[in-house]
Amino acid sequence: MRRRFVLVTAALVAAFALQLAPANAQSDWPNKPVKILIGFGAGGGTDVATRIVAEGLSEILGQQFTVENRPGAGGTIAGGMVARSPKDGYTAVALSMGHAVSAVMVKSVPYDPIADFAPIGIFTNSAIVVAVGKNSPATDLKSLVALVNKEPGKLNYSTVGLGSTQHLIAEDLVQRTGMKAQAIAYKTTGEVVTALIRGDSAFAVDLYHAIRGQVDAGELRVLATSTPTRWGPIPNVPAVAETLPGFGVLGWYGLAFPAGTPQPIIDKLRGALQQVLARESVKKKLEGVGAVANLSTPEEFRKTIESDISGFKEVAGKAGLQAN
Repeated sequence: MRRRFVLVTAALVAAFALQLAPANAQSDWPNKPVKILIGFGAGGGTDVATRIVAEGLSEILGQQFTVENRPGAGGTIAGGMVARSPKDGYTAVALSMGHAVSAVMVKSVPYDPIADFAPIGIFTNSAIVVAVGKNSPATDLKSLVALVNKEPGKLNYSTVGLGSTQHLIAEDLVQRTGMKAQAIAYKTTGEVVTALIRGDSAFAVDLYHAIRGQVDAGELRVLATSTPTRWGPIPNVPAVAETLPGFGVLGWYGLAFPAGTPQPIIDKLRGALQQVLARESVKKKLEGVGAVANLSTPEEFRKTIESDISGFKEVAGKAGLQAN
């Protein structure tokens, strides 16, 4: 009888230990380095903003947050790797609006863009702007529309790749303003800028931070921002919505874990993220790349992705763009 009691007691202790282990793993998270994957190359907006935040997270949580670039397939390679990774809080992904664009424009996405991720929060917002070369006669959005439509089909706009975030936002603007312009695709932002300066294209839509150097140098002029209201770093530039009510596209960068990651880990990282973004030094660094610190809730992040996917599907459908 005593032997049976001992065996039963040992079994109960073992079972309790198994239940306790995951809880302990969550409570002492992180106890080793955390990887943040990015689906785009080094130096881009997502990369720079994420590295600024990762540095602060490393200091606050006491473990290294390393950023790894895994570019390709519109960011879906990195997304797929994270969606399939262990749900233990040691592999995250930095997402941008490109996550929603890829859900529309990439034919074989290796994950569900909503269900396969546990959103932590959008940590910063960025501006997309309408820019022209310094010699363009256009001085605002209305004069740009008039200039393009004066000779329909002659003047076009330049964009980084067909089916990119910039292309779809530009196409949305073209559709809503009635501009008679077609996209001219280039491989890099540098080529887009060169086309504007030479007058090969009438305008371009791009991230403010990507062309800020040329704007500051006087080679390009920003006519409007796509943000719902005027953008803090460039308050003298009107929003497109001032000419076209209802137009509003706000760029964003956010962090997510694979779906199924324990809630205590998500909450702990979000709390640390809040502390990082409250630092004046971090705010200034982000502003230096044209971004503004702004932490959303996980649910707000999820709804933003859903809304962007829906909006880009509509734009792509009207333009006759196909996923590839």
